[in-house]
Amino acid sequence: MKSIRRSLVTMLIAAFTLVSFVAALNGYRASMDKAEALLDAQLQYSAEILIGLGSGDIPSQSPGSGVEGFVFQIWEDERPVLRSAAAPDAPIAAFAAGYRYANFGGYRWRTLTVAMGDQRWGMVAERADVRHTLAESVVLESVIPLLLWLPVAALLIWVLVGWGLAPLRELSEQINRKATDDLTPLPDTDPPTELQQVITSTNGLLLRLAAALQREKHFASHAAHELRTPISALKIHLHNLENEVPAGSSALQHATEGIERMHHLVEQLLDLARTQPELIKANFQTVDLHTLAQRVTAEMWPAFESRHQSLSLQGESAVMQGDETMLAILLRNLLDNARKYTPEGGEIAVFAGSRAGVPLLEVADSGPGIPCAERERVFERFYRVGTSASESIAGAGLGLAITQHIVQLHSAKVQLADSPLGSGLAVTVQFPVERGAS
Repeated sequence: MKSIRRSLVTMLIAAFTLVSFVAALNGYRASMDKAEALLDAQLQYSAEILIGLGSGDIPSQSPGSGVEGFVFQIWEDERPVLRSAAAPDAPIAAFAAGYRYANFGGYRWRTLTVAMGDQRWGMVAERADVRHTLAESVVLESVIPLLLWLPVAALLIWVLVGWGLAPLRELSEQINRKATDDLTPLPDTDPPTELQQVITSTNGLLLRLAAALQREKHFASHAAHELRTPISALKIHLHNLENEVPAGSSALQHATEGIERMHHLVEQLLDLARTQPELIKANFQTVDLHTLAQRVTAEMWPAFESRHQSLSLQGESAVMQGDETMLAILLRNLLDNARKYTPEGGEIAVFAGSRAGVPLLEVADSGPGIPCAERERVFERFYRVGTSASESIAGAGLGLAITQHIVQLHSAKVQLADSPLGSGLAVTVQFPVERGAS
């Protein structure tokens, strides 16, 4: 993942380094030109001194004292009359006033020729490498500190960019702190101009999501309530028809099964509509999982007995915080799935209690089970395992989706595994330890 802060710092440091390099280069060139001008002025000053020395009578060819890297000559009628010890015998420059460069003695020299009167010329020269070394040392003394301060500038840019991005980080923290069911707009209290559009767009998205979820809940709730009345009427009419049609009529049996399937779907839709986080979490109370399981299994016992199935309950008292109604719906869905998919004469085992201090519910059956590759998808709405055994079983594919939703509302975890009964499926719901104690 790319970091905006890192990208901004990198670009700013690159731009700062480039600008500093260009500025240092221009400064270096300007400083070298200035140093060259100053050294030329010094050479001019040396030439003026030489003019003063050469204004009187000078013995011909008498060598003068010299300074390393500096030579001079005085010529009259193109004959040398005075020179420094390191100066060559030949003229070091042309007999014309001005600055020039010349090569002699194995070095390159900066020369200056000045007129000292009729047919008298003074020539001074300074080694170019000595001049450049002196100039560069002066210039680099001012340029190198600028380069050495680049790491400090990079650190300062990092801190300043982080400070500038603080509002964005605060906005991110506000969004992360929102609960999964909190779709209220973000606070819009004088945000930075750059974040105003982001906050406005995010709030618009939250409002649209809230409206869509509300419409979905209302539709499911209203549709289920409206369907209950005609389903009840159809059940009454089918009951009356039992006295008018031959006993064992397949048409009447199919109609009865269709009405029961529709009734089951409507009840599941109602359960789905009732699982609203803001309402459920407000109704959390102390619940004993074992007592709850005793009540639910007792209520559903006739359905298991009609299929000659064995239903057992094990465990001990396990107290936790949750919504009792939703937990009952969760257990009913698990038991109903186990009853439908376990063949007649099969076995269903329920455990309600705690293991290693963790409150949990577990429903295991001796049915066909669910392949490992499909265990994640069974929690999707309207998804049903595509096996020949399940095609003949009535259902809408909502039971485990509702179970998963209730599990999430209680911050619990649900796991699907092979049943300890030899075949089938074991569904285990583990609740948070901090919300329960055995």
